Amino acid sequence: MNKFDHEEREILEAYESGKVKRAKDAAGIQKRHQEYAEAMFKKDARINIRLSSRDLRGLQKKALAEGIPYQTLVASILHKYVEGRLHENGS
Repeated sequence: MNKFDHEEREILEAYESGKVKRAKDAAGIQKRHQEYAEAMFKKDARINIRLSSRDLRGLQKKALAEGIPYQTLVASILHKYVEGRLHENGS
């Protein structure tokens, strides 16, 4: 059995007691989000980029701290920028 935190237990209990209902189009919503996730993680293009050694070391350190490969970190940064969720600092 999974261990749930307090909030998760409350949600589960509310669902099981009938206080919370599934969305009318829950299956459609789930399918749409599955498609978004698949598209986001599909890696079908390759790029080559030249960086300074200092920047590469910095990326590798940040990735190590996050527990992910540095290439994954770079792809994530680029994705967030393209989606408008990462902005340059105004300074």
